[in-house]
Amino acid sequence: MEHKVLASVLAALFYGLSSMLVMTVNKSVLTIYKFPSFQFVGIGQMVATLIILRVGKSLQIIHFPDLQWDMFWKVFPLPLIYLFNLLSGLGGTQRLSLPMFTVLRRFSILFTMVGEASILHKHSSRIVTLIVLSMIGGSVIAASNDLAFDSIGYMMVLVNDVCTAGNGVYIKKRLESKELGKYGLMFYNALFMLPVAVAVSSLSGDMQKVAEFTLWSDRWFVIQFFITSTIGFVLIWSTVVCTSVNSPLTTTVVGCLKNVVITYFGMVFGGDYIYSTVNFVGVTISVIGSLAYTFAKLFEMRSPERSEPTLTLRPV
Repeated sequence: MEHKVLASVLAALFYGLSSMLVMTVNKSVLTIYKFPSFQFVGIGQMVATLIILRVGKSLQIIHFPDLQWDMFWKVFPLPLIYLFNLLSGLGGTQRLSLPMFTVLRRFSILFTMVGEASILHKHSSRIVTLIVLSMIGGSVIAASNDLAFDSIGYMMVLVNDVCTAGNGVYIKKRLESKELGKYGLMFYNALFMLPVAVAVSSLSGDMQKVAEFTLWSDRWFVIQFFITSTIGFVLIWSTVVCTSVNSPLTTTVVGCLKNVVITYFGMVFGGDYIYSTVNFVGVTISVIGSLAYTFAKLFEMRSPERSEPTLTLRPV
């Protein structure tokens, strides 16, 4: 049990730190450098994922099944969820300040709970449900006093919330089958959606904007663009690892805990946050709820060990 707890904590830390880094670098590329296409950033992340996994498979460091004619249906609907999750997250990062982006991301927890209950038939305890509802309540309070409202940005983040929940639930469902494994899911999600992303980017005129971007000769921009492409793979990997070791809900809430740090960092150093008392109180309520959830899940992980000698089964 102690090893299981340690593995769960390490997986959660790996995901949280990776997610924090990718959000910070994405924000720098899209906002500070004003890169014109979040879709092209997503394409860069897909290409890097394919290259890294293919090289790893060739060197026999990792293993996943070869491409088969029915592979798309084996991973469906994950490729579509993956694409919308990636693009909506990057789009929301570009249009909203970090504090408001992270506040709206709290809704992904609620959507994950609904998905776990309806698809995995896994129900959260009453105390966890109340804690999550308190986090959502804080998010609503904070969002009710947004002084820099952006309807498109809000829509993108809410789509991202739904996709994050769906991605976590379906990854857990596919990993339980043991057929593709986490690397296979990562590889084929990117492989099937890369042509779609390139087509959408070309038809929308983004490719032309990227070609005309004037900072390709800027060394620091190129370095950060390379980082945001490769760290995207690390984020996807850490998401799959955290979900397989823990649960979709845990992965989602770890992401929100990371967002707490990003939120206060953005308030102080972001430069685009407009302070209000109502907003700050709402964020703080969500922070307290996030911390309470962490302790509640740790307690639930340890409780079977204590009650094992008198374990009884009852219908849920």
